Amino acid sequence: MDPEHAKPVEILLVEDSPGDVELTREALADSKLLNRLYVVEDGEEALDFLRRKGRFAHAVRPDVVLLDLNLPRRDGREVLEEIKGDPELKAIPVVVLTTSRADEDILRTYQLHANCYITKPVDLNQFFAVVKSVENFWFSVVKLPPKNGDAL
Repeated sequence: MDPEHAKPVEILLVEDSPGDVELTREALADSKLLNRLYVVEDGEEALDFLRRKGRFAHAVRPDVVLLDLNLPRRDGREVLEEIKGDPELKAIPVVVLTTSRADEDILRTYQLHANCYITKPVDLNQFFAVVKSVENFWFSVVKLPPKNGDAL
Protein backbone atom coordinates (compact mmCIF):
# COMPACT_ATOMS: atom_id res chain seq x y z
CA MET A 1 0.00 0.00 0.00
CA ASP A 2 1.16 3.53 -0.78
CA PRO A 3 2.59 4.99 2.48
CA GLU A 4 0.72 8.25 1.90
CA HIS A 5 -2.57 6.36 2.01
CA ALA A 6 -1.60 4.02 4.87
CA LYS A 7 -3.07 6.45 7.39
CA PRO A 8 -6.84 6.77 7.40
CA VAL A 9 -8.39 9.86 5.90
CA GLU A 10 -10.14 11.76 8.69
CA ILE A 11 -13.56 13.07 7.59
CA LEU A 12 -15.87 15.28 9.64
CA LEU A 13 -19.48 15.07 8.48
CA VAL A 14 -21.69 17.89 9.75
CA GLU A 15 -25.18 16.58 9.08
CA ASP A 16 -28.43 16.53 11.05
CA SER A 17 -30.30 14.03 8.86
CA PRO A 18 -29.82 10.49 10.23
CA GLY A 19 -30.70 9.08 6.80
CA ASP A 20 -28.02 11.12 5.03
CA VAL A 21 -25.50 10.22 7.72
CA GLU A 22 -26.21 6.52 7.21
CA LEU A 23 -26.02 6.80 3.41
CA THR A 24 -22.70 8.65 3.64
CA ARG A 25 -21.40 6.08 6.12
CA GLU A 26 -22.40 3.21 3.79
CA ALA A 27 -20.85 4.86 0.73
CA LEU A 28 -17.57 5.47 2.56
CA ALA A 29 -17.54 1.98 4.09
CA ASP A 30 -17.48 0.59 0.57
CA SER A 31 -14.35 2.63 -0.12
CA LYS A 32 -10.97 1.38 -1.25
CA LEU A 33 -9.41 4.08 0.91
CA LEU A 34 -9.04 3.70 4.63
CA ASN A 35 -11.12 6.42 6.26
CA ARG A 36 -12.61 7.40 9.59
CA LEU A 37 -15.89 9.27 9.63
CA TYR A 38 -16.78 11.52 12.55
CA VAL A 39 -20.31 12.89 12.68
CA VAL A 40 -21.73 15.92 14.43
CA GLU A 41 -25.35 17.00 14.14
CA ASP A 42 -25.24 20.79 14.36
CA GLY A 43 -23.07 23.82 13.80
CA GLU A 44 -22.14 24.30 17.44
CA GLU A 45 -20.88 20.72 17.70
CA ALA A 46 -18.94 21.17 14.45
CA LEU A 47 -17.06 24.18 15.79
CA ASP A 48 -16.45 22.49 19.15
CA PHE A 49 -15.07 19.43 17.31
CA LEU A 50 -12.78 21.55 15.13
CA ARG A 51 -11.61 23.66 18.07
CA ARG A 52 -11.35 20.60 20.35
CA LYS A 53 -13.64 22.00 23.03
CA GLY A 54 -15.64 20.21 25.70
CA ARG A 55 -16.39 16.57 24.89
CA PHE A 56 -14.33 16.95 21.70
CA ALA A 57 -11.12 17.88 23.54
CA HIS A 58 -9.31 14.89 21.99
CA ALA A 59 -10.83 15.12 18.52
CA VAL A 60 -8.61 14.62 15.51
CA ARG A 61 -8.09 17.36 13.01
CA PRO A 62 -10.10 16.29 9.95
CA ASP A 63 -8.56 16.18 6.50
CA VAL A 64 -11.83 17.46 5.06
CA VAL A 65 -15.21 18.68 6.32
CA LEU A 66 -18.45 17.66 4.60
CA LEU A 67 -20.87 20.41 5.62
CA ASP A 68 -24.63 20.61 5.27
CA LEU A 69 -26.02 24.15 5.17
CA ASN A 70 -29.34 23.66 6.95
CA LEU A 71 -28.35 22.78 10.49
CA PRO A 72 -29.85 23.37 13.94
CA ARG A 73 -28.32 25.77 16.47
CA ARG A 74 -25.87 27.29 14.01
CA ASP A 75 -26.33 26.90 10.27
CA GLY A 76 -23.69 25.76 7.82
CA ARG A 77 -23.08 29.24 6.43
CA GLU A 78 -22.10 30.46 9.90
CA VAL A 79 -19.91 27.40 10.45
CA LEU A 80 -18.19 27.93 7.11
CA GLU A 81 -17.58 31.60 7.92
CA GLU A 82 -16.06 30.64 11.30
CA ILE A 83 -13.83 27.94 9.78
CA LYS A 84 -12.50 30.13 6.98
CA GLY A 85 -12.05 33.09 9.34
CA ASP A 86 -9.97 31.09 11.83
CA PRO A 87 -6.22 30.95 11.08
CA GLU A 88 -6.00 27.51 12.76
CA LEU A 89 -8.82 26.01 10.68
CA LYS A 90 -9.00 27.84 7.37
CA ALA A 91 -6.69 25.42 5.51
CA ILE A 92 -9.09 22.51 6.10
CA PRO A 93 -11.04 21.91 2.88
CA VAL A 94 -14.79 22.35 3.29
CA VAL A 95 -17.11 20.58 0.89
CA VAL A 96 -20.66 21.92 1.11
CA LEU A 97 -23.00 18.97 0.62
CA THR A 98 -26.59 20.18 0.79
CA THR A 99 -30.06 19.89 -0.70
CA SER A 100 -30.18 23.59 -1.57
CA ARG A 101 -30.02 24.48 -5.24
CA ALA A 102 -30.52 28.19 -4.55
CA ASP A 103 -28.16 30.47 -6.47
CA GLU A 104 -27.82 32.72 -3.42
CA ASP A 105 -26.61 29.77 -1.30
CA ILE A 106 -24.10 28.74 -3.95
CA LEU A 107 -22.78 32.30 -4.33
CA ARG A 108 -22.68 32.95 -0.58
CA THR A 109 -20.78 29.76 0.24
CA TYR A 110 -18.15 30.48 -2.41
CA GLN A 111 -17.87 34.04 -1.08
CA LEU A 112 -17.19 32.43 2.30
CA HIS A 113 -14.43 30.35 0.65
CA ALA A 114 -16.06 26.92 0.45
CA ASN A 115 -13.81 24.59 -1.52
CA CYS A 116 -16.76 23.21 -3.47
CA TYR A 117 -20.54 23.09 -3.47
CA ILE A 118 -22.44 19.89 -4.20
CA THR A 119 -26.20 19.47 -4.28
CA LYS A 120 -27.29 16.18 -2.72
CA PRO A 121 -29.20 14.06 -5.19
CA VAL A 122 -32.50 12.53 -4.08
CA ASP A 123 -31.88 9.25 -5.89
CA LEU A 124 -30.05 6.66 -3.77
CA ASN A 125 -27.67 5.51 -6.51
CA GLN A 126 -26.83 9.09 -7.44
CA PHE A 127 -26.19 9.91 -3.76
CA PHE A 128 -23.69 7.02 -3.56
CA ALA A 129 -22.09 8.20 -6.81
CA VAL A 130 -21.71 11.74 -5.43
CA VAL A 131 -20.08 10.52 -2.21
CA LYS A 132 -17.75 8.29 -4.24
CA SER A 133 -16.79 11.19 -6.53
CA VAL A 134 -16.10 13.43 -3.51
CA GLU A 135 -13.98 10.69 -2.01
CA ASN A 136 -12.10 10.05 -5.25
CA PHE A 137 -11.40 13.71 -5.93
CA TRP A 138 -10.48 14.85 -2.42
CA PHE A 139 -8.52 11.77 -1.36
CA SER A 140 -7.03 10.41 -4.58
CA VAL A 141 -6.54 13.44 -6.84
CA VAL A 142 -6.04 16.43 -4.53
CA LYS A 143 -3.00 16.92 -2.32
CA LEU A 144 -4.42 17.93 1.08
CA PRO A 145 -2.69 20.45 3.34
CA PRO A 146 -0.52 19.15 6.20
CA LYS A 147 -2.29 18.59 9.50
CA ASN A 148 -0.73 21.54 11.27
CA GLY A 149 -1.81 23.88 8.47
CA ASP A 150 1.29 26.00 8.92
CA ALA A 151 4.03 23.77 7.52
CA LEU A 152 5.67 25.24 4.46
